[in-house]
Amino acid sequence: MKKSILFIALFASASMVNAQDYLDILKVSHSQATLGNVTDSLETDVSNTNIELYLPIPITSKAVILAGFTYENTGLGNMFFDFGGSQYDFVDGSKNLIMTRLNLGVKIKHGNKWSGTYVALPKLASDFNNLGSDDFQMGGLALLEKKYSSRKVLKFGAYVSSENFGTTVTPIIGLWYKSKNSKFYVNATLPIRADVNYSLTDAFSLGANLLSSVKSYNLSNERNSEFYVQEESIRLSAFAAYGFLNDMLIVRARVGLDTTDYALYDKNAASVVQVLTKQIGSRKDADRRNSEFAAAPFVGLDLMFRVGL
Repeated sequence: MKKSILFIALFASASMVNAQDYLDILKVSHSQATLGNVTDSLETDVSNTNIELYLPIPITSKAVILAGFTYENTGLGNMFFDFGGSQYDFVDGSKNLIMTRLNLGVKIKHGNKWSGTYVALPKLASDFNNLGSDDFQMGGLALLEKKYSSRKVLKFGAYVSSENFGTTVTPIIGLWYKSKNSKFYVNATLPIRADVNYSLTDAFSLGANLLSSVKSYNLSNERNSEFYVQEESIRLSAFAAYGFLNDMLIVRARVGLDTTDYALYDKNAASVVQVLTKQIGSRKDADRRNSEFAAAPFVGLDLMFRVGL
């Protein structure tokens, strides 16, 4: 595993409604990379499509219901699984790793410039061949925000989720900051995600983006049903963005480094609790059944439909 460079995280809806002065109600992202492995020269094309839909519903002056849906589809042809001396391709039914998640919660103004976001995150994560109880996972997010000014907010919280390998626990710290001239902003919820953006014109901007995740997928196809996949990822990129329709539609092109690793484990492997990059439990690296993926460049494209707050 890439523990030396992996921050770990959930992909989450921590940024569903923040102190920022805009809200991305719909975001569609696609990226493409060719990943190798650390054992030999074999490579596999990996595509990732992510769709996020967010809908805040105010119920009082101090409370907002948060509703949303996330869909993610990762396509890969080779798991670098050495089975009986030959490489084993997961191409018959487990080529696509799919995650669908509901984001259901509430944001509350607690007073004294503090607010809290509390979200339940039930999801299905598998190859979606034979859906069952092993495909269901439950997560939860709690995030407190302290507003220091109209331009600076600090965030603190945690994310917990059940996974096929056990439980993941992720402490969260973040910052939202906007410069006086509104040209520069930082929106970070670490170690989950971060955006740093500088506007060169009213419509054109440059910046950097970080996305990290840890999640697992149950494999339910008859050929692969003895295994699950644990995904650990950091995608770090630079981007150029252009706004259309008075910045209601943002088109963003990205290029960067994809460190995603897809570890294959037997379902009988010991369960662990993973806090950031530290595993607590008896599962060993030797329990892994495939080669480690190697980092590689990637390209991506984002479409964001944005409304002002």
